[in-house]
Amino acid sequence: MYEAVYDRHHVEQGFLRYIGHLESSMKIRLQMILIVALLHACACTCIMSGSRPSLQDPDGQSADMTKPVKVYILMGQSNMLGSGRIEPGRKGPEGSLSHAVREKGLYSYLIDEDGAWTVRNDVRNVRVMGSGLREMQVFVNDWLTIGQSNIGPEIGIGHYLGQAINEPVLLLKSCIGNRALGWDLLPPGSEGYEFTDSKGVTWVHPGYEGSPERWQKGTDPKKITWYAGMQYDGDIARVKEVLSELDTYYPGAEKYDIAGFFWWQGDRDSRSQALSAHYKTNLVHLIKQLRKDFNAPEAKFVCASLGQTSKDETGNGRKILDAMLAVDSRSSSYPEFKGNVAAVYSHPLSKGGSSGGHYNGNAETYMNIGEAMGLAMVDLLTNW
Repeated sequence: MYEAVYDRHHVEQGFLRYIGHLESSMKIRLQMILIVALLHACACTCIMSGSRPSLQDPDGQSADMTKPVKVYILMGQSNMLGSGRIEPGRKGPEGSLSHAVREKGLYSYLIDEDGAWTVRNDVRNVRVMGSGLREMQVFVNDWLTIGQSNIGPEIGIGHYLGQAINEPVLLLKSCIGNRALGWDLLPPGSEGYEFTDSKGVTWVHPGYEGSPERWQKGTDPKKITWYAGMQYDGDIARVKEVLSELDTYYPGAEKYDIAGFFWWQGDRDSRSQALSAHYKTNLVHLIKQLRKDFNAPEAKFVCASLGQTSKDETGNGRKILDAMLAVDSRSSSYPEFKGNVAAVYSHPLSKGGSSGGHYNGNAETYMNIGEAMGLAMVDLLTNW
């Protein structure tokens, strides 16, 4: 789990093995060797303290388009959607990305020598959205850079992936806010269950396509227009719609591989005793179902916990955190996830606030967690 000290030999050897698999691109080789050297120099100190391999300014080069596009699908709710402020605005400079980069010297790879935002011409950034099964809206379709709207974790994710791999990268975000894994995002095949709350009342929670969200045991359920998994179905359909028109979203691309999934979610589930208690079951099934729906059994999966939840806490939020720790490669709970699933412990990376308040719009939170998620994915791709 990505919170403490990396094993130096493990990381170094993984990067070196990966370099050996790359074609002779001097740029990529030098970048990866530099990362290994930096890891060695810092003795692989922890993500928790903010120490990571250095990212270099993008060189402006396009990716090798003779290779299939590596697609990474970003899903979740408002945490993944992103509320990181770019400019100070009414809240003042602290917490804005511009202040963090230009005044505090953080994330230096985001600006060039002239102070302009850098552009990664090897990483495409696409964000689509829709409520339930409604028509897809396209909000971002561009090379990875800092635009006019707020940022999410995709910036840190994309820079780590772009530097680490030689293939073209497509970050494809399909999500909307205020959605629960245990209801709106419930994947196909999920079964219903009963849950007795703290007042002794037993509730029935539906499986996939069931409705309503819950009903008291012994009463007749009254269906509503929403069903369990409707947002999951919509988000997946929109991803597939983008991929069916690949050249529109990654110019010049003809083929793609689903390489991985990023998941940052849990706020709405944390507000329910039942949904938080069942989160681990749903998360395990989500990982398996995503791979099935995209026919990508080897695709990696990286999730991140809620930034406000620490390991010292109890309650619903801790259940979400524990579920994510359980699926991590370094946990023994699910041997089938070893080497292909990683969890990022976000609390030490958050700059305050909570998921419900979008971390006060602090861009550093979104950058820190995005970088950690990107590095976790690179680790899965190279070290296992």
